[in-house]
Amino acid sequence: MELVEIRQELDKMAKLLAGFRGSLDLDEKRSRIAELDEVMTDPSFWNDQQAAQTVINEVNELKDLVNTFDQHQESLENLEVSHELVKEEEDPDLRAELETEVNELTEALNKFELFMLLSEPYDKNNAILELHPGAGGTESQDWASMLLRMYTRWAESKNFKVQTMDYLPGDEAGLKSVTLMIKGHNAYGFLKAEKGVHRLVRISPFDSSGRRHTSFVSCEVMPEMDGDIDIEVRTEDLKIDTYRSSGAGGQHVNTTDSAVRITHVPTNTVVTCQSERSQIKNRESAMKMLKGKLYQLEIEKQQQELNEIRGEQKEIGWGSQIRSYVFHPYSMVKDHRTNHEVGNTQGVMDGDLDPFIDAYLRSQMD
Repeated sequence: MELVEIRQELDKMAKLLAGFRGSLDLDEKRSRIAELDEVMTDPSFWNDQQAAQTVINEVNELKDLVNTFDQHQESLENLEVSHELVKEEEDPDLRAELETEVNELTEALNKFELFMLLSEPYDKNNAILELHPGAGGTESQDWASMLLRMYTRWAESKNFKVQTMDYLPGDEAGLKSVTLMIKGHNAYGFLKAEKGVHRLVRISPFDSSGRRHTSFVSCEVMPEMDGDIDIEVRTEDLKIDTYRSSGAGGQHVNTTDSAVRITHVPTNTVVTCQSERSQIKNRESAMKMLKGKLYQLEIEKQQQELNEIRGEQKEIGWGSQIRSYVFHPYSMVKDHRTNHEVGNTQGVMDGDLDPFIDAYLRSQMD
């Protein structure tokens, strides 16, 4: 990289940071941090554990945001000094070091920009992810299990926790449905990019003739809703069933009807939870899942109304897949919303989803 190119990169990063500074309103955030720090010194702070944790989460998020910006600003200032030294000394080693650090800061700023894109009301929440195979029996059910592994590996790479809320195994292989709770900061903000139909093209391992098959799995994503979120759910609109839980993979055999299924009759929305031994806890988790689904339905309704105003017509069905995973006759994963594609299908199936999520989130800002 020539010095003039390095200069251009530094100017670009300075402009980007100036934009961040303007949109973040750092003075207001620092003032809020000081205010919350003062609240946390109150002797009665821990009297309400839930309220205290809410305050701690907010102050940690604010500090993380402000500190990260300050670190990037300091890094840029250090690079400016290094750039001046390289101009004066023309030291090849110093220039190589400068170029490496410029590339590292560029990558860090791209990640910070993506982090700032997650500004919707519930982006920071945990995510509830459901997988439902389409028609095709064992083939589609196996594809669902492959996606389950993919999302689990992605979550692990983010140090997110994954809890299986409900699991129904397939008849021969794979699964008929699965519901995951993925816990981590901005889990929903990231995973909302995965909502839609995922299409697989491969030579089927279940076809003795070695023919190529196409399979579909629907991925539903919604935020976990906190107890204080104002989403009206009337008791008279609910149908609640309990049944005996059956854990996947040879887990304990539950001798009580602890699993819970809740149906929201007006919207025919159904949620199930059997991850806990306690019926009460399963019911609490199921209600959070239901609120998340109702929130998602409202978002879709608003989007549909907006599309009608714009005159957009979007077909909903198996033909409207968001992403195709082609294993044969060539290797490629392509997102049909952003046209982002990669040839390393194994890497994607091992959880390398960030480039697709990044491309989707940025496309929403256009």
